[in-house]
Amino acid sequence: MAQVNGKISPATARAHTSKSNPISLFYFTSAWAYRAIQPSPPKICGSPNGPPVTAPRIKLRDGRHLAYKEHGVPKDKANYKIVFVHGFDSCRHDSFPLSSELAEELGIYLVSYDRTGYGESDPHPKRTVKSAAMDIEELADQLELGSKFYVIGISLGGQTVWSCLRYIPHRLRAAALIAPAINYWWSGLPAKLSSEAFKKQLAADQWAARVAHYAPWLVYWWNTQKWFPSANINSNVMDVMSPRDKVLLLKLGRVEPHEFQTYTRQQGEFESVHHDMIMAFTDWGFSPMDLENPFIDKEGYVHLWHGDDDRIVPVEIQRYIAEKLPWIQYHEIPSAGHWFVLENDYSNAIVKALLHGEK
Repeated sequence: MAQVNGKISPATARAHTSKSNPISLFYFTSAWAYRAIQPSPPKICGSPNGPPVTAPRIKLRDGRHLAYKEHGVPKDKANYKIVFVHGFDSCRHDSFPLSSELAEELGIYLVSYDRTGYGESDPHPKRTVKSAAMDIEELADQLELGSKFYVIGISLGGQTVWSCLRYIPHRLRAAALIAPAINYWWSGLPAKLSSEAFKKQLAADQWAARVAHYAPWLVYWWNTQKWFPSANINSNVMDVMSPRDKVLLLKLGRVEPHEFQTYTRQQGEFESVHHDMIMAFTDWGFSPMDLENPFIDKEGYVHLWHGDDDRIVPVEIQRYIAEKLPWIQYHEIPSAGHWFVLENDYSNAIVKALLHGEK
């Protein structure tokens, strides 16, 4: 490099800077992009900088903890034992609305739990759809629910119930899926049906689903950047609700953001809602259309309940599943939205059907 009186000449410096700027810009941009797509480390409950542990928890074989909450009659006096799986952006406190009168009448014990990464249940970076079913099996064993038990899953909690039907059907007495989440990329779904259902979603939700499916490593960035709209359901936008849902949630005082949202996401949004989006739209490892009847002896039942005006999960997909899997007892609620289970009497009807079959 040319020097004048021991110093770099201005002309040489300018030339050197112009040549190095593209390289510097590339490294700067790459470093910024890498940081932008990397989620913050989770705040593990019970760790020095994490939230406190306030719930009863079990310790799983891999060292993780699951927090749970018990409802209904005492376990040792129960005739029926049910595991409830909450949905997206929810927690163990958002449990199935089981009436105390019905619980006492029938002798029902119900346990809800924080799914992985939610509330006070430890995150699981390598979680899969299968591991969700294994978590339920371990929870049931450590709580001594017996060789067989009942499961209910709502919305994205339905993914875990499908997983139980796939991986631990021998542990189930019966199962209920309430407005269960669907994956538009399941094998066995007709392409036209899937495409038509997908296009019913708001544009922002279509893009969020595409990102989760095709580029899951971008999910954190997509839902935290400000240039494009992120998923509406992740942002608590009421536009995704049906008219009946809006009236119901307003009446019950459950307009978003919901009561337990801080608790739900306290270990990090990536560990809870973002990871859920990835799990919902990437490969499950199986498709519900591949499942066989787990109760060929007719000693148990699988029920699927869905509102025909659900704006979050298209009813057309559920109808197709019920058609292809005739062993599922399908219940479609006229004019109902995604949260019909919060309305009077539906929860009791679902429990009675689960415990006693079709009524």
